[in-house]
Amino acid sequence: MDSSAATPINKPIFVVGSPRSGTSILTWCLGQDPNIVPLPESGWMGDFAIDLAIRYQIGAARGNRSILSAMDIQREEFFAHFGQSINDLILNHRKDLERKRSGHAARAVPNAVPDASMAAQPGANRKTRWVDGTPEYSLHIYGLRKLFPDALFVHLFRDVSAVVRSMLNFHRVAGTHLVANEEEAYRYWLRTVRACLKAERAYGPGVVYRLPYAALVENPEPAMRSLLDFLDVPYTAKCLEPLARRINSSSVPPDFKSDDPATDPAVVEEATRLFTEVGETPRPREPSSAAAEEMQAAFEKQVQHVATVESKYEKAKQIITTLRKENAGRTTSMQ
Repeated sequence: MDSSAATPINKPIFVVGSPRSGTSILTWCLGQDPNIVPLPESGWMGDFAIDLAIRYQIGAARGNRSILSAMDIQREEFFAHFGQSINDLILNHRKDLERKRSGHAARAVPNAVPDASMAAQPGANRKTRWVDGTPEYSLHIYGLRKLFPDALFVHLFRDVSAVVRSMLNFHRVAGTHLVANEEEAYRYWLRTVRACLKAERAYGPGVVYRLPYAALVENPEPAMRSLLDFLDVPYTAKCLEPLARRINSSSVPPDFKSDDPATDPAVVEEATRLFTEVGETPRPREPSSAAAEEMQAAFEKQVQHVATVESKYEKAKQIITTLRKENAGRTTSMQ
């Protein structure tokens, strides 16, 4: 066994923020570090945390007559063990992901030289961390922290007007629309950014790091050095290389204007004001227990909603069936 091999740790990195804020390119930047695996957007871990909370409720519902309660398995331990398993699976199957990426790149560009981040390198087997840039995880930070108590989050914060323009042109590169209209784009930005800002307040600068998109673009080296310091990762210039390429760009035409007259101007004003306020407000210096409690309450509310939605749906179907029968009976009696 290679004595120099690093010991895997369960300390993933999540790049969060509004969609079209640069989460994909920043994920790829961090993945250039020799110790970090860049993942494709996953999208399932947030919902998995909610489902896990429901399963724990069921497994502990009858006190000592339930296996989880009888064995004194606490919810934190329950979550953390599943999180550890996810972490181990990702690291153990890293080579499979890189092999498929290399094959895809070779098919897309025949005779191309493989990307250095994919090729076999000295020490390549020592990767012990991974980074996921799923923007929707902005809305699942509490649940992700239950799965991965030592996870770190990077809030990539971008000008709302640029984000909206990019969202509205997403179909040019993806073939599908990310949002239906301009107002939905503004609301999407508001929802995700507010969730990230609350996480900043709840967990403090030791857990959530805010990175302005403008800083990454205009002053990439100092911005990256600061970010890597937060992540406790040594600086490497390779992390800047993806910034030289426009990865996942929406190809917004220069003359494109996002000024749909159907958009509620109050929503635009609200988003613009929040963007300005965030730029002028210092980042939280310490965690806020009040904000953390709000995030916990929101998570528990979501868990209860998901836990009961199926039964409510079945009840609604029964009511509809009953009403249809009653209506059919009335129609028959009138004939």
